[in-house]
Amino acid sequence: MIQAKGIERRFGSLQVLHQVSLEVQAGEIVSISGRSGAGKSTLLHILGTLDRPDAGQIRIDGEEISGLSDKALSQFRNKHIGFVFQFHHLLPEFTAEENLMIPWLIQGKAEAKARQKARELLDLLGLKERFQHKPNALSGGEQQRVAVARALMNDPKVVFADEPSGNLDSQTAEQLHHLFFDLRKELGQTFVIVTHNQELAGMTDRNIEMRDGRIVVNDT
Repeated sequence: MIQAKGIERRFGSLQVLHQVSLEVQAGEIVSISGRSGAGKSTLLHILGTLDRPDAGQIRIDGEEISGLSDKALSQFRNKHIGFVFQFHHLLPEFTAEENLMIPWLIQGKAEAKARQKARELLDLLGLKERFQHKPNALSGGEQQRVAVARALMNDPKVVFADEPSGNLDSQTAEQLHHLFFDLRKELGQTFVIVTHNQELAGMTDRNIEMRDGRIVVNDT
C-alpha cells in the first residue's frame, strides 16, 4: 500500500528525516513511535501528502505521488487518504452527520448519497443516536469516533492517525484502539498511527521506532 524510499526533510539547517525508507502492506496496522522530536509526525505528514520531502520517493497503492502538482496532490489526498488527529477538528456549527458529509460534497457528489453514507458510517461506529448532535453535545470519545468516521467517508486507501488517543482518558483510549482493529476486520482498512501510547504500539501488527530522524526498529 505504501512504499517510501530515501525520504529526507530539512527545516532550514535542521535535518529532521535522514534517508527514511519503509513499506506498509494493504490491511496492515502499523504504529510509529519514538520520543518527541524523533521525526514521527513529520514522516506521517509526508506519507499523507500534507508535506513534501526534500528528497525521496513515495508510492501509495502503486501510484507515484512525489512528482504530482499541488492541485493533483490535493485531489489524490481527498479521494484516497483519511486523517485522524489528536484533536478531532470537527466543525462546531455542523452536526455529526454534516461533518461527515463535507468531504463528499467537496467532490461534488449528491447530497442524498452523502447523507446516506454518513449515517451508515456513524451507525457502524456506534453513533446511530448521535446523527444530529453538534460536537459540543458529544463526549470526547464520541467526537473522536465522528472524526474516525469522517476519515473513512471517501473509502480511503489508507488512514493516517497522529496521536489519535492522546486527548482521551485511558478507558476511552482503549475503546478507540480496539475500534481501529474492528474497522480493519469490517473494511480491510490500512492504518498508520503515530503514538506515544505503548499499549497501542504493542497491539499493532508492526511497530516502527524512530530516533533522531531515522528508523531504528522495524518490528514484524
